[in-house]
Amino acid sequence: MAIVHDYLTQKGGAERVVLTLAQGFPGARIYTSCYEPGGTYDDFRSLDITTSPLNHIGPIRRDPRRGVLLLAPAFASLKVPGDALIVSSSAWAHGVHADAPVVVYCHSPARWLHQPERYAAGSAGGSRNLGLAARLLSATAGVPLRRWDQRSMHRADRVVVNSTAIARRVADVYGIEAEVLPPAPALLAGGEEAPVADLEPGFWLTVARLLPYKNVTSVLEVAATRPAERFVIVGDGPLRDTIVATAPANVRLLTETTDAQLRWLYRSASGLLAPAHEDFGLTPLEAASFATPTIALRALGHLDTIIEGTTGVFFDDLAVSSISRGLDTAIETRFDPADLEAQAERFGADRFVARMHEIVADATSAAAG
Repeated sequence: MAIVHDYLTQKGGAERVVLTLAQGFPGARIYTSCYEPGGTYDDFRSLDITTSPLNHIGPIRRDPRRGVLLLAPAFASLKVPGDALIVSSSAWAHGVHADAPVVVYCHSPARWLHQPERYAAGSAGGSRNLGLAARLLSATAGVPLRRWDQRSMHRADRVVVNSTAIARRVADVYGIEAEVLPPAPALLAGGEEAPVADLEPGFWLTVARLLPYKNVTSVLEVAATRPAERFVIVGDGPLRDTIVATAPANVRLLTETTDAQLRWLYRSASGLLAPAHEDFGLTPLEAASFATPTIALRALGHLDTIIEGTTGVFFDDLAVSSISRGLDTAIETRFDPADLEAQAERFGADRFVARMHEIVADATSAAAG
C-alpha cells in the first residue's frame, strides 16, 4: 500500500486525514511533492516519506505555492510502486502514475484552478496579491492545467470525497459520481492538555489557515464590535501580516500550538467560531468531542457535521450583524455535552478506516477481474 498527498508543509484537515490513513494502513509509504517537518505535524517524522525533487528547493519546500506551476509536472513524473494507492488530493496528487489500482480521496478540486474568484474571496490588504496571482494563473496556465486535471482524475479507479458539497463539485468539475466518506476528527478529547500562557477560559475560538476563503478577517470585524469578549485565532498563512496589523486588542493570534494546547483551547472555549466556506466541517467535530458548540456559516461542509440547536448554531452570511446574532444565540442556547460528544463519535476513525479498506479491496478486485 502507498499513500500519496499534495505536500506535507502545513497543519490542516487534509494532513490529519493522511495521518489517519497512515495509522489505518500501517507500513504504507507516503509519497509527496514536498515535506517540511517543522511546518506540519510531528507525527509524520516517524513515517516513511518519499519526496519529489522539488523538496530540494528550499523556498518551494517551505511554501509549495511558490512553485505552483511545477507541481503538476512533479506528480506527472512520479511513478509510485505498490499493490494499491490511496491518493489524498486537493489539487495535484491525483496526477501520480501507478500500475496499481488508485483510490482518490478528493478534499476538493483545486480552488485556484476551478474557482479563482472564490479562492480570492475576502481578499484584503496583503492578501490581494494572492487573489491576483490565482486569477492570473487560472486565466493563463489554467486551460492546459484543467485538461491535465481532468485526465488525471479520470484515471482513478474510485473517487471518494469528504462531504456532500464536494460530491456536487466533483460531479460538476469532472462528471464523476463520488462516494461521500467523511473523515474522522483526528484531534479528540482524551489526550494531553496544556494551557496557553496568559489566557483564561471563556473565549471564542477560530481554528483555520489564514487564507482568504477562510474568512478570518470577519472574526476581526465582529470582535471589534464586541470589545468585552475575547477571540482567539489559531492558524498561519498568507494573511498573517494583515491580521496582525488590523486585529483589535481583544483578538489573540496563535500561529504555533501543540496538540496538547489545541485540546486545551477547544475545551476552554465558549464556542468555536467558524466563518469559513469549509469543504468539510472538521473543526466542529473536534470541538464537539470537547463538548464545545460551534457557531458556523450556514454553508457546504458545516451542514454535514453540525446539528442546529444541538451541537451548534448557524449564521447565514458574513455580515457582522449576522455573525454577532449567531454568537448571541449560542450564548442563550443550552447545549448538552452528551449530544456534542456523541456527534463526534459518529464520525470516528474506525468507521473511516474500515470503509477505506473496503473501497481499496473493491478497487483491487475489480482491477484484477
